[in-house]
Amino acid sequence: MRLVSNLPCATKEEEHITIPMSDGVRLSARIWRPTSSDVEPVPAVLEYIPYRKRDLTSVRDSIHHPYIAGHGYACVRVDLRGTGESEGVLTDEYLGREQADAEEILAWLAEQPWCDGATGMMGISWGAFAALQVAARRPPSLRAIAIASFTDDRYADDMHYMGGALLSDNLAEAGTMFAYATCPPDPAVVGERWRGMWHERLENARPWVLEWLRHQRRDDYWRHASVCEDYQSVRCPVLASSGWADGYSNAVTRLLGNLDVPRKGLIGPWSHKYPHLGEPGPAIGYLQEVVRWWDHWLKGVDNGVMDGPMLWTWMQDSVPPSTAYEERPGRWIAEPRWPSPNVEPVVHPLTGYRIADPGDTPPGQDAPGEPLTVQSPLSVGQFAGKWASYNAPPDLPYDQREEDGGSLVFQTDPLTERVEILGSPSVELELSASEPVAMVAARLSDVAPDGRATRVTYGLLNIAHRETIGDPEPLEPGRRYRARVRLNGVAQAFPPGHRIRLSLSTSYWPLAWPPPRPALLTVYEAGSALTLPLRRASAGEDQPQRPFGEPEGTPPSATTPISPREERWDVKRDLVGYGSELEIVKDAGTLRFDDIGLDVGRRAYERYTAVADDFTSVGGESTWTMRFHRDDWDVRVVTSTVLRSSETEFFVDATLDGYEGDRRVFSRTWNETLPRDCL
Repeated sequence: MRLVSNLPCATKEEEHITIPMSDGVRLSARIWRPTSSDVEPVPAVLEYIPYRKRDLTSVRDSIHHPYIAGHGYACVRVDLRGTGESEGVLTDEYLGREQADAEEILAWLAEQPWCDGATGMMGISWGAFAALQVAARRPPSLRAIAIASFTDDRYADDMHYMGGALLSDNLAEAGTMFAYATCPPDPAVVGERWRGMWHERLENARPWVLEWLRHQRRDDYWRHASVCEDYQSVRCPVLASSGWADGYSNAVTRLLGNLDVPRKGLIGPWSHKYPHLGEPGPAIGYLQEVVRWWDHWLKGVDNGVMDGPMLWTWMQDSVPPSTAYEERPGRWIAEPRWPSPNVEPVVHPLTGYRIADPGDTPPGQDAPGEPLTVQSPLSVGQFAGKWASYNAPPDLPYDQREEDGGSLVFQTDPLTERVEILGSPSVELELSASEPVAMVAARLSDVAPDGRATRVTYGLLNIAHRETIGDPEPLEPGRRYRARVRLNGVAQAFPPGHRIRLSLSTSYWPLAWPPPRPALLTVYEAGSALTLPLRRASAGEDQPQRPFGEPEGTPPSATTPISPREERWDVKRDLVGYGSELEIVKDAGTLRFDDIGLDVGRRAYERYTAVADDFTSVGGESTWTMRFHRDDWDVRVVTSTVLRSSETEFFVDATLDGYEGDRRVFSRTWNETLPRDCL
């Protein structure tokens, strides 16, 4: 990244400004703005998240907010109520109160003497969710948003459920927020009130996984703040981006295809990162694009920001399987609109364990066909990686050959020419199952001539959700059904000599929670097919396109490592007791934030276990330790959430402990049971 200090505008920073809400709660903001805005008001850009602006996001914030401010904007970073130095409590994600607070913040910003009345919102992940959800509420000052790594569908395409199957990230993310929502404010900012504010958070805390497991269907809980319920509610321009290695690879194209406001899309090879910090690379000059976006929509500059394609995306070339990549080879391609005129869905019948050429034995519901069966061991999925890659620790899927040993596999003949796909593949299956609840995981892989298999994309379907995702109906064992599995969107090239492989399994643990009982799945070939979104090169692609500059940002705030990081991803198998375990350690060590003299330690531990093929033996654990230390202030929060299940119920055991020094000053335990609902 090129670090830039000489910007068009001199700026100043206000480290802690409180913004009053209508119910009396005051939220804490950090503001960077041009010094000239005291006499020449500028538009304001809000980033609104719960991840502690004073410490945990301060380095990232220091790279992009002063950069944007130096181009003539008031950049405002606000912690949600109940986080950082903001008052109140945070009890769940994306509540109506959260969005109402955002509207009040925007109204407050528009009224400040240094603001000209125009506002925008930006963010990644929660911040992008917030911006899109607030845009759907149409606050009068909001002129545009710039969002990265997000979804418009909270039930079907978030870390909770996928195709009606429960994701283990439902537990992992709940563990993350159990810790973040119970951390104390900094007494250097709020003074002696810190202890009362902290204990209010501790007293009102609950493991969020309990609420998420109470809503196993697509009900009003998930419809709330899912913009896909009414795309027409969004009336401001949208700049949307994500990465193919991220869990949120689908929403960008959905917005492009369904919104009717000015919109641009950008999808790179990245994990869950801002594009200017993108890993795997190449990272891009995203902040330059964001400044151009704001210049046009917030200042009215005629800079041609809407010229060119609707979507830029990185077409990934073939790579050997690896759990992490520094760079993904490929090229930028341009699509004039979405759906793209360059992409054609091509149907490939499944026959004789082959992905046949189009036109060979076309699929038909009544056509005779060879019934193929699969009942996967629980070990299928141990090399699946995480639902959303963060590129640290290594969390991408590894070589799929071992996974394929417990799967039903179809593949093409060796390709005679390069094949490129762009979009969401899908698998149409005619099938039956031996149990009323069963799942199918579909994986698409790039198979090299030496046999190594790199997973390209995947999708899950709880077959009880075969008609409508979120409204399940149990299966009648032995009855034939038709079901479609939609795989995550991707841009991928397959070179000549390689094969395309489709793998079907009935478990994908621990990425997805298994059904109550192992199911034998029967697939009828003649009624089944793989549809690939085949992309044909458009005019002008004979020369490499370089649509973006090098990444830029302002110098990051200074930090000093106090203790080292630790990152581990271990798969273990016991061949005596037949136990298996995936252990994940994400320890950020202890880091001193030099400007505020604060030492912060973060350690996350996840563990997923199973015994043999006993589907009721699976269990997941998420444990977090957060520590804050300065002089004689030493505070620690330790949270633990354990999820287990029987054939009919989920069991949640959780603990929350707060410490001042070595003394435990708060402790609470939860032991709750929730019914399984076709899950």
